[in-house]
Amino acid sequence: MNKRVAFSPADILLPMDCGLSRWAVVACDQYTSQPDYWERVAAYVGDAPSSLHLILPESKLEGEGVVQEIERIHQTMERYLEEKRFGELPNAFLYLERRLANGALRRGLLGKVDLEEYSYDKGSQTPIRATEGTVLSRIPPRMAVRRDAAIELPHILVLIDDPEQTVIEPLAQQKKQMHLNYMCELMEHGGQIIGYTLTEEQKTAVLSALEALADPKRFEAHYHAQGKAPLTFAVGDGNHSLATAKACWEEIKKNLPEEEWLAHPARYALVELGNLHDASLEFEAIHRVVFGVEPQKLLEELLAHYPGAMLGEGEGHQFRFVTAQQEGVITVPNPEAQLAVGTLQNFLDGYLEQNGGKVDYIHGEDVVRNLTSAPDSIGFLLPCISKDQLFPTVIFDGALPRKTFSMGEAHDKRFYLEARKIK
Repeated sequence: MNKRVAFSPADILLPMDCGLSRWAVVACDQYTSQPDYWERVAAYVGDAPSSLHLILPESKLEGEGVVQEIERIHQTMERYLEEKRFGELPNAFLYLERRLANGALRRGLLGKVDLEEYSYDKGSQTPIRATEGTVLSRIPPRMAVRRDAAIELPHILVLIDDPEQTVIEPLAQQKKQMHLNYMCELMEHGGQIIGYTLTEEQKTAVLSALEALADPKRFEAHYHAQGKAPLTFAVGDGNHSLATAKACWEEIKKNLPEEEWLAHPARYALVELGNLHDASLEFEAIHRVVFGVEPQKLLEELLAHYPGAMLGEGEGHQFRFVTAQQEGVITVPNPEAQLAVGTLQNFLDGYLEQNGGKVDYIHGEDVVRNLTSAPDSIGFLLPCISKDQLFPTVIFDGALPRKTFSMGEAHDKRFYLEARKIK
């Protein structure tokens, strides 16, 4: 462990003397349009110790009484610490096995990332980068939750592109040497989660494998990216949560002597590391439906916007369109963007700014077809990004267009269980 890497062991807090099935709840950015889900969770948890009392579901982020709710969350954090609700695993990595509801097994590694090595700016050259465009207006409300928080609870999933499976997968055969910390059945079809503490020898092996993965020569050869700064970690889930942690750290360090930066806990964020090539990790396409427009006019301007664009299948980026009157395929030859969704989104952003209308991001072709039965709407059915496209797109395009893909169902997202002090 001679060389410091952007992902490292953390002082991890684990809840004690409580039922973990009530403690662990799903990421706060899920079920935002389904308040009944969070009502069921609240009824199940009741007054029991739970991470539910330490987070703010995003469906409540801009609701009435949000200031008082955030104050209550901060007070509960302090109370849990005073009650010694947590035990601490100092300088630890946790190896995680998550059995999903569909039976698939997802492996992960819990540690902390250095926010000095991360940027959510498009085109950044840091080792840790966002995979999608960051909506800056979404950060300040989240900062209000984190700014005075004593602890953080992670739902961030960061990906490595490790086709040879050198970092996380070897740990599956080494569990006998680890300490079993918890085994928990997760509520609401969340499956099961098991966590083990790595030995010192295993920690050293993990960091060595990560250093090899980040080697500039390996990076240039693997991605044909001569002259590009290595990208080692891509944020898969929780882009805006990690951006919020970064924004809060930038705020703190303005009033902090630089010699104190390295040791300050807010400089880091607790995340789960996953391999892009984990068999359980599935990408799903997110389609577009545009409302309040003249479909035929939009199609004509789309074809005129890109030289050589045509109706029908051909060489280049293809996406299907659906209206109340017709359905077809548009081909854009010689595209500048890496992905078809980028080609489409670049046009839509400019068109809607000039002509009005609204775009929504939709899962499922059947939903798109239902929504486009109205005469002033048009849907675009997009191909799903393949895993192999993720890192090259971030490297060469800067970031994917927003809402390009989804990683699994809502109940498969990360559950809050572990924590870390940030004060």
